Amino acid sequence: MVTTSPQAPADGDPYRADCPTRRILDRIGDRWTVLVVGVLAEGDARFSELRRRIDGVSQKMLTQTLRALERDGLVTRTLYPEVPVRVEYALTEAGRTLQGPLEALREWSILHLGDVAESQQAYDRAG
Repeated sequence: MVTTSPQAPADGDPYRADCPTRRILDRIGDRWTVLVVGVLAEGDARFSELRRRIDGVSQKMLTQTLRALERDGLVTRTLYPEVPVRVEYALTEAGRTLQGPLEALREWSILHLGDVAESQQAYDRAG
């Protein structure tokens, strides 16, 4: 269940710079967040699997993204005391609620890829 913090304003306004919703939108709008949530939507994953599946993400950016998502309560990190130690990441209940909206964005980007590319080329030619 997703709840609001007692300090959070009940009527969040992401258009105000000081509103906490702005930071949440920054987090979920980040490209690495979108991709990490997409992979974790398929099931728990180890760091190395996330890095392999998300082409182009550096170790540093993946680490930062996972830590931020964990801090925000969207991802859990589970350490298994094995030799060698195994760490897995999973979406929390709140993180799972992002799957639908982020999947819609992914599908939109695929559907409109050609239109956007054409617009970019036309803009560049006119510039």
